[in-house]
Amino acid sequence: MSPGWKLVAGLYPFAAGAMGLNVFFASLLLGWLGVPILSPWWSAAGGAVLGLPAAWAYGRHLTRLMAEVDGAAP
Repeated sequence: MSPGWKLVAGLYPFAAGAMGLNVFFASLLLGWLGVPILSPWWSAAGGAVLGLPAAWAYGRHLTRLMAEVDGAAP
């Protein structure tokens, strides 16, 4: 079951922000291995790119939960 575009659009700002933080913290952890640490701007750009698939995946999860609740209703 595919989520609607309105649901994905509503979730996108939160998913992009969360993914931006994840990219930044991952670059901080990889800094221990000698990988260059990303600036907050590059992390935000990475979050903007990775936020769409994350919002779609979470929207799909929510759509599945809503279908499950609707099916269980009397």
